[in-house]
Amino acid sequence: MQTELKEKLEKVVELVNNDMVDPDIDIEYCIPEVATTTDSCDVTGDPYIIVKYNQDKYVERKIRLSKKHLEKEPQDLANLVTFFIEQFIEEVDSLNYGAQ
Repeated sequence: MQTELKEKLEKVVELVNNDMVDPDIDIEYCIPEVATTTDSCDVTGDPYIIVKYNQDKYVERKIRLSKKHLEKEPQDLANLVTFFIEQFIEEVDSLNYGAQ
């Protein structure tokens, strides 16, 4: 992995961790050479983030970071990941509790 991309992704991990402080959310990173926080990472494809939402039942979603995403500035990419996570939480909540 090139140094510039590695530094960008390290910053994204830091920003997402700062933005997404929620006791019901677990975030696992599968970004080789940057953050690999689970033993079951598939390092053959695009880097990705697994979001686990622990409500009545454990639900998870994989957020892939495609080449198009990786062209963004760190803050923009972190904002996009945070948006995807918040969207996921809203979807799970609406399924569990109905439309509000």
